[in-house]
Amino acid sequence: MNEPAKSLEIALDELNELLGDRLSISDAVRDHHSHDESWHPARPPDAVCFVNSAEEVSRTIAICSRHRIPVIAFGTGTGLEGGTVAHKGGICIDTSKMNAILQVNAEDMDCTVQAGVTRKQLDNYLHDSGLFFPIDPGADASLGGMAATRASGTNAVRYGTMRENVLSLKAVMADGSIVTTGHRARKSAAGYDLTHLFIGSEGTLGIIVELTLRLHGKPEAISSARVYFDDVDGAVNTAIQTIQFGIPIARVELLDAAQMKAINQYSGTSYPEKVALFLEFHGSHASVKEQAEIVGEICTDLGGSDFEWTAYEEERREMWDARHSAAYAAMAVKPSAKTYATDVCVPISRLADCIRETRDDVERSADITSFLLGHIGDGNFHYVFLIDPDDPAEYELVQQLSERMVQRAIRMGGTCTGEHGIGLGKRKFLQLEFGEEAVALMRTIKSAMDPHDILNPGKLLPAEQARP
Repeated sequence: MNEPAKSLEIALDELNELLGDRLSISDAVRDHHSHDESWHPARPPDAVCFVNSAEEVSRTIAICSRHRIPVIAFGTGTGLEGGTVAHKGGICIDTSKMNAILQVNAEDMDCTVQAGVTRKQLDNYLHDSGLFFPIDPGADASLGGMAATRASGTNAVRYGTMRENVLSLKAVMADGSIVTTGHRARKSAAGYDLTHLFIGSEGTLGIIVELTLRLHGKPEAISSARVYFDDVDGAVNTAIQTIQFGIPIARVELLDAAQMKAINQYSGTSYPEKVALFLEFHGSHASVKEQAEIVGEICTDLGGSDFEWTAYEEERREMWDARHSAAYAAMAVKPSAKTYATDVCVPISRLADCIRETRDDVERSADITSFLLGHIGDGNFHYVFLIDPDDPAEYELVQQLSERMVQRAIRMGGTCTGEHGIGLGKRKFLQLEFGEEAVALMRTIKSAMDPHDILNPGKLLPAEQARP
C-alpha cells in the first residue's frame, strides 16, 4: 500500500472512532457530496463526516491535518462554481446537522447560529419576531456556505451581501484550532478584520462553524411590482435611473423573454413572455406607494408597459417564488442538458453597455439555448446556458462566451463574480482582476493559515505556473 493510501486508511480508522456511524464511505453518500449544482465534473470524496458540533469539526480536521488529508466543507450543495467538488479526494465535512439557532437578541437585532442553519429555517424561526435576515440567494443554502461564498441575492441592492451582515464568526483552522473573529458590537477598530477575511474564502482558510448575523426590522409595508419591455435596454435603463434617482428600492430583478417563457412552463403562471422587471419596495405605507408611483413613471418613460404593483402578500409570494424558480425553470426546458451559469458584476454606470455587448456576443454565436437574468440594481447579471453534456464543441463555445463576458466586465471596472464565487471555474481570472501582487498576497495568507494545503485545495487561487 502506498503512503497516501496508508495515511487515508489510518485517518479513516481514527475518524470512525470519533464519529462511529456518522462517518460514511458508501457510494451513494459519497456521490451525493461529489458535486454542486454547477457544470463542473463530479468527484466524490473518500469519505463523508456528519458532524454535530464545532468540537467535532475541530477533532476531524486535526486528524486530517496529521495525515495530510484534504478537507472539504459541505452545506447544502447549492453552489455554482464547483466549490465543494473533492477533485483531489479527501474527507468531506457535512455541516447539515449543525443546525441550531443558538441565540436571538431582539433588542440588539442580531442572532447567533450554527453554520448548517439554512436561510429558510432562520426565516421561519424569526417569523413572529418582527425581524428578518435579508440575504436571499434563492436557493435554501446554509448560512455557513453563504458566508464562505460571500453570497448575496435579490435583496442586496438595499441590504447588502453577507459581507455587510455577518458581525462575527467562529472558524476551525487547518490544525484543528478554533478561532472566534469578533463580537456582537456593531463596530470595532480592534485588530485585523478577521471576520471579513473568512467571508468569501470558500473554505480555503478555515471552516466556518458558527455565525453572528445582523438582523433587520420587518418593514411596515411591502409592495411588489412587475413591468414588461420590448427590449432589454429599456428594462436596464429603468433600473439604472431608479438607483441613480436615490429611490431606496429593495429588489430589482431582470428576466428576459426566454426566461419568462420558461417560468410560465415550469410554474404554471401566465406572465407576458417579454423582457420583465420584478421590483419590490419597503418602507411605510406612504413611502412604498410613492416609490411605486415614481418607478412606474420611469418605466413608462423608457417603454415599459403593464406596470402592476400589489401589497397583497399572496400575490407578492407568487411572483417571487416564480423568480426564485428561474434556474430550475431553465433546466426544465432541456432536462437532458447541463446548466452553465455565468456571473459578473459591473458599476451601475456600465451595466447597460456590458449587458448589450454580452447579448450581442451571445446572439452572434451558434444557436444555443440561453437565458438572461440578474440582480441589476447592484450591477450583477447572469447568462444561463443549456449545453449538451456529450457535445464538446458546445461546451467550448460556452466557455469562450463566458470568458469574454468576464474580460468585458473586468475591463469596465467590474468583477468576474458578483455572488457565485471562484471555486474551480474562475481561478484563472483572479490575476486579471487583481494583478500579480494581490494574488501573491493571497497565496501568502493561504500558506500562513494552511501550510499543508489541506483546506479545499485547488479552489479559489489560480494554479501556480512552473518557474523557468
